[in-house]
Amino acid sequence: MLKLYNGALRHSSRRCISLTACRNNEETNNRESATLKRIREELAKEKAALKWRKTNEEVGDVTTKLKYFANNEQTSDFILLMQRPFELNPKKWLAMWEKKKEKDERHMQKFLAERHEILGPDLATAHFILHRGGLVKFVNAQHWTKADEDNNFKVPNQYDPSFKLEAIRCDNMRLYYEGLENIRWLQHLKFASFHNVLSFDDWCLDRFSGSQCANLEVLDISGTQCTARGLSCLYRLHNLKLLIVNDPKESLEYELTCSMLQETLPKLKIVDAASVHNLQ
Repeated sequence: MLKLYNGALRHSSRRCISLTACRNNEETNNRESATLKRIREELAKEKAALKWRKTNEEVGDVTTKLKYFANNEQTSDFILLMQRPFELNPKKWLAMWEKKKEKDERHMQKFLAERHEILGPDLATAHFILHRGGLVKFVNAQHWTKADEDNNFKVPNQYDPSFKLEAIRCDNMRLYYEGLENIRWLQHLKFASFHNVLSFDDWCLDRFSGSQCANLEVLDISGTQCTARGLSCLYRLHNLKLLIVNDPKESLEYELTCSMLQETLPKLKIVDAASVHNLQ
């Protein structure tokens, strides 16, 4: 009996100790959860205190007509502009205005997937070029298509499989790198001219050469900023037969690059712009 009594006593004491430990753990967890909750509330208050001030439109205050000169995006360009001293030189104002126009035009020339989905690649490219003063020619067409004085042109506004681009002329256009993404997937294109496009450089040539115009035969890059480094990307155009440049012998590097390109494309002939445009 004594042994049974001692065993029961030890068992009950152990049970009491375990219950006490559980209660202590629960109290500790409750204290920790209360502490974490208090810390989170303090952090939320500090974040609310650090929040940027609200605009007049958010607060509901009366605004003036000067709000039209404000920049809602508050980008880094706007911050840098506000940090510069006020300029009174008309030339600098004109340069700033031209830079803004270029930025806007680059944005307007960005690729629009919706236009290509509705019109298809050929008509979408035609709309893009004609709207900016260029010329296009479709397969089996007798004449070039261009916009009139009111920037109107007779080209379908919906997909028509009978309209396939055969040639494009972007001469003297204000064409940027962003806009070249609209000139792609033209399986019937055989002629492309970027004559006197001053913003057309090696990067633009690289983008155009990779735009999946596999049947291109004639390319005019005279009057552009393309250098010998840019010519190396033309190996992608396997069917290219005529390349028009400013002068194939303008430098030793340029002449060597032209020779290497002709070795890669045996059918290619490279001529200077004077021998072509003077005849036109």
